Amino acid sequence: MFIADFHIHSKYSRATSRECIPEMLELWAHRKGLALVGTGDFTHPAWREELKEKLVPAEEGLYTLKNDFHREDDIAGEHLKPRFIVSGEISSIYKKNGKVRKVHNLLLLPSLEDAEALSRRLEDIGNLHSDGRPIIGIDSRDLLEITLDVCQDAIFIPAHIWTPHFSLFGAYSGFDSIQECFDDLTGYIHALETGLSSDPPMNWRLSALDGFTLVSNSDAHSPANLAREANIFDTALSYPNIAQALQNRAAKEFFGTIEFFPEEGKYHYDGHRKCKVCFTPADTRAAAGICPVCGGRITVGVLHRLEELADRGEGVGPPAAAKHYESLIPLQEVIAASFGLTSASVKVKKKYDDLLRNLGTELFILREATLSDIELKAGPLVAEGIRRLRLGKVEVEPGYDGEYGKIKILDKNEIGLLSGQGTGKTRTLAARSPISSRNAECLHRR
Repeated sequence: MFIADFHIHSKYSRATSRECIPEMLELWAHRKGLALVGTGDFTHPAWREELKEKLVPAEEGLYTLKNDFHREDDIAGEHLKPRFIVSGEISSIYKKNGKVRKVHNLLLLPSLEDAEALSRRLEDIGNLHSDGRPIIGIDSRDLLEITLDVCQDAIFIPAHIWTPHFSLFGAYSGFDSIQECFDDLTGYIHALETGLSSDPPMNWRLSALDGFTLVSNSDAHSPANLAREANIFDTALSYPNIAQALQNRAAKEFFGTIEFFPEEGKYHYDGHRKCKVCFTPADTRAAAGICPVCGGRITVGVLHRLEELADRGEGVGPPAAAKHYESLIPLQEVIAASFGLTSASVKVKKKYDDLLRNLGTELFILREATLSDIELKAGPLVAEGIRRLRLGKVEVEPGYDGEYGKIKILDKNEIGLLSGQGTGKTRTLAARSPISSRNAECLHRR
């Protein structure tokens, strides 16, 4: 098996880290435990030139960083090189059926040559130089047609499909069905990206999605955010095998996804961030969509929009061919929540580095390392935090209107008790709590 994160951005996208360069993406992909990471932003000419300079072909349709650009990492140690797959996100803003539509789509291509050819076609339509994620005034259906015309092996995935402002089902600029968006070319869409604010059980409520592979990606704007969501494949590492796995949903080559707890996503609930108003969908309906503080419009979140389109009730079981999924929290957040600190604290960063140096990659630690090993290297607080994470016993104050949710794993009393514990408590943590594809339902508080 291998883990892949397709949807990322380069330093050429707005609001991204200057460290979003191939060297650092490779370094952090290894730290996280990714075998494959997207290049992001293939439409940007300067980024394509940098990719051509620094990458060389590896397995069919994939690339690896040239040795000259490899950076030694004293935290993650020796490793097999993560691979790169050519990827990019395009923002389409256009009018269709009497409404302005704003839809983001993720494209995967089998070569940098295909990226060059497609970008030449798109340069006739929009400006590709100002942003790594370009805004183009083209219908999503027409973008798909051009993409397939240039490269019939392209993989075209509607991105973060529930995000309010820029997505296929977005509350403010999206569609009510996939067919309405892609018309006669709907059959060429095989996978949908669920986004950080929704997870597979939420998407199971819409029967129209049963025929699509549900994928998850980080949409990382900095290398450290890689793999916060990702995809697990049980097939050989190559572009054709990846394409086949995504297309053949009933097969087992696409094994499943690594997910945020959806409440942690920044558009899960409704709300108005400026006024610190966080609403459930029922609250929003009761308030007629108006912020009670300022009288402005409440931003309708993912859960609300999904409930509008859902034809199945909450808690419905998985449909046929539903895939495995795991709900995780990034390791630095788990460490921070276990100590009652912020992720940016020096103590948390040091503990994170020490764990990677002594135990392995982040995803290995979160998913597979024994609790006894974690406790030996990081102490009882982190071991208990990961145990609870694996059981889904976390509390999340839901995100809303662009504000990420807040995680709570241990309260102050528990932190105090565990900090002063003796060897007896240590023994209760020694057995490994295996990660489950059906983590216990996340508790959340408003």
